[in-house]
Amino acid sequence: MSRRTIQVDDRLYEYLVRVSVREPAALKTLRDETAVHPRAGMQISPEVGQLLQLLVRLTGARRTIEVGVFTGYSSLAIALALPADGRILACDVSDEYTAVARRHWQAAGVTDKIELVIAPAFETLEARLRQGEAGCYDFAFIDADKGNYIGYYEKVFELLRPGGLIAVDNTLWGGAVADEADQSADTVALRRFNEQLLADERIDLSLVPIGDGLTLVRRRG
Repeated sequence: MSRRTIQVDDRLYEYLVRVSVREPAALKTLRDETAVHPRAGMQISPEVGQLLQLLVRLTGARRTIEVGVFTGYSSLAIALALPADGRILACDVSDEYTAVARRHWQAAGVTDKIELVIAPAFETLEARLRQGEAGCYDFAFIDADKGNYIGYYEKVFELLRPGGLIAVDNTLWGGAVADEADQSADTVALRRFNEQLLADERIDLSLVPIGDGLTLVRRRG
């Protein structure tokens, strides 16, 4: 028994992955290709991808949102977990990065589940609200530019149904959020985001120390 979260060193992390992660070949292929990308650090870890899949299945999600696609690992993980009629609204601004994603989505046979919109995510989400989609989504994953997390969160929250779930990546930011001497823009933005969620009485909240920190938010009914 322990009264605090266990420290995960390299040996324990390797064990954790070995005995718990069931990564489909399509996801491993994409992860291996992205590993040599200059911005490979933007990709989520396989254990986080698997947790997202579990959450999608637990919530019975069908309509989902992703803010920040990169090379498509999280999109692919979620798409594989969705039922046949499940859909993802995937928001990104990069044709270059998402070209990799499109190729792997097609190879995995999930292209019909993913609507990729290349535009600023805030505009895409606002457009969906204007189209009357408030309260129509079951699950969302936010992993994009940190300075806009609060804005993305508020728009996604409006689109989410009561009882729906939002997962937000990088909320521990390598531990920097706990270092008050670190006043870099992204760190400050994440610190403010975490503090705002703590005070938000519309939600149930858990910040899970997996990957780079994954915050789970359930919209109360």
